[in-house]
Amino acid sequence: MKRDHPDLSVRRQCSLLSLARSSLYYYLRGESAENLAFMEIIDRQFLDTPWYGSRQMARHMRREGHRCRRHRVRRLMRLVPIYQEPKTSKKHPKHKIYPYLLKDLPITRPNQVWCADISYIPMRRGFLYLAAIMDWHSRKILSWRLSNSSA
Repeated sequence: MKRDHPDLSVRRQCSLLSLARSSLYYYLRGESAENLAFMEIIDRQFLDTPWYGSRQMARHMRREGHRCRRHRVRRLMRLVPIYQEPKTSKKHPKHKIYPYLLKDLPITRPNQVWCADISYIPMRRGFLYLAAIMDWHSRKILSWRLSNSSA
């Protein structure tokens, strides 16, 4: 986009680009230092209590002595890089669902039934995935591995 183009006015250039002229003159302002401090507090608290919504987070901040209302907390929570949970339990519609075969089986000795579980640990930039194999009788973890990719 050239403001001093000899043949095309700014209005015509914006029209050709499907761009609003007002966006040419808008300069992005960053968040205030206070908001950045609030976002850091929200991020730290969210790792301890990920079930907190904006109301509970606003109450937490008031208990800590910060003057921050719920609507402001809600807006800041949208800006804080809180990672969504991976969709590990989402079923594929074409996959067969097998019946639970251990429903009436009494588990009376070690190594009779093992299970596997995959969990995720939220980190600053993404997740670590934890895969574990456990013995149901002794409830001991037989093996485990960490991975930084879901594949």
